[in-house]
Amino acid sequence: MYSNQPSSLNPTKILLLICAVILSASPVFAQSSNKKPSSNPTPAPTSASPSTPENTESLRPLAQSDSILNFQGAQQIMQDATNAINAGKYDSAVDKLQQARRVFNQLSNFHLQLANSFSGIDNKIVEAQRQNALQTGQMRDEATYQLALVHRAQNKPELAVPLLIQVIQSQNPTSELGKKSYQQLYELGFVSAPFSTNPEPAASTPNK
Repeated sequence: MYSNQPSSLNPTKILLLICAVILSASPVFAQSSNKKPSSNPTPAPTSASPSTPENTESLRPLAQSDSILNFQGAQQIMQDATNAINAGKYDSAVDKLQQARRVFNQLSNFHLQLANSFSGIDNKIVEAQRQNALQTGQMRDEATYQLALVHRAQNKPELAVPLLIQVIQSQNPTSELGKKSYQQLYELGFVSAPFSTNPEPAASTPNK
C-alpha cells in the first residue's frame, strides 16, 4: 500500500540536480555541444604574386602579335592578302589589302601625332615615333600599290589609277615605289611620257 505523502529527498541528490540544471542552461556549454566540425574548411588567403616581366607584358594587349593595331598584326593581314593573290582570290585580296592599308595609315598618323606632341619635351620619344610613322607609312604605300595591281588584274584600271597617284604623292616620283607606280600608269595608258631618272634638260632660250 502506497503512502500519499511525498518521499523526502536526500540533500546530496538535490545538489546534483541543481548542478545539472545550471550546466544544461549555460549558453557556452549549449553552443559548444551543438557546434559541428566543418567538412570544408575555408582555405587561408594567399598573398598576391609579385609582378613579373611576363605578367607585365601580358597586360599590354596592343603589343601582342595577334593585335591588328600594331605593325606585326598589320603585316599578317598583308601576308593573308598575298596568299589570296597566289590562290587567285582577288576579291578576298582586295578586302585584306584595304584593311591593311587602313591599319597602317592609322598607325602612321598616330605615331606622327605623338611625335609632334612630344616635340621639345623628349627628343628620344620624338625620334622613335617619327621612325614608327615612317615605317608604317612605307607599309601603307606598299599595301596601296599592291591593291592597285590587284585592281589591274581584275581589269579595273579606273580603280588602280588614283591609288597609284597616291603612292607617287606620298613616296615622291624618284623613290623605288614611286617609279614603279608611274610605270604602271604608263602601261595603263594614263600618261604618255615614260619617266627617266636622268631626264633631258629643258632647252634654254637663246638670248637675243
